[in-house]
Amino acid sequence: MTERAGVPADEGGLSQSVSQRKLVDDLLLHLKGLVRVRELLRRRGASVAEIEEHTAEIERLRAELAQLVKEFAR
Repeated sequence: MTERAGVPADEGGLSQSVSQRKLVDDLLLHLKGLVRVRELLRRRGASVAEIEEHTAEIERLRAELAQLVKEFAR
């Protein structure tokens, strides 16, 4: 059993899996927040530009999340 960066070899995969899960969870949380804020902006009569900015960021995060999930599935 060898160590890499202070992590025993048999725990390396688990450590990577946990960090990948955390990254996905963080992106999901950010995405959910943006969706909720966009809805609040709509209800409060925000400008079309503000709504579009949030929508663009939501779409960008969705694409990033989908790409990460594909990469992690390999």
